[in-house]
Amino acid sequence: MRKMTLVAASMLVLSGAVLPRVAVAQSPMVNGQVTKIDESAGKITLTHGPIKKLDMNEGMTMVFRVQDPAMLKRVKVGDKVRFDADRVNGQITVTKIEKAK
Repeated sequence: MRKMTLVAASMLVLSGAVLPRVAVAQSPMVNGQVTKIDESAGKITLTHGPIKKLDMNEGMTMVFRVQDPAMLKRVKVGDKVRFDADRVNGQITVTKIEKAK
């Protein structure tokens, strides 16, 4: 019984140590606006603010690949959006996008 209690307590301590790191690893969504969509190439052009995790400290307009081409059907030119981007196979890629509220 004592051994079981020790194992359970250890698991609680370990889970508490892991959870804060998971929360920190999530990056905030970036605000942007759709300026062009190229469905055939699977690309979207966005004017956006800084993307700190990609070392982009200033806003700019740039072309991104999209991880899932279906994302391009959810937005249109002129839409204000919130998105997340990351490096996928060496390319800066939009991994999530949603219309801003």
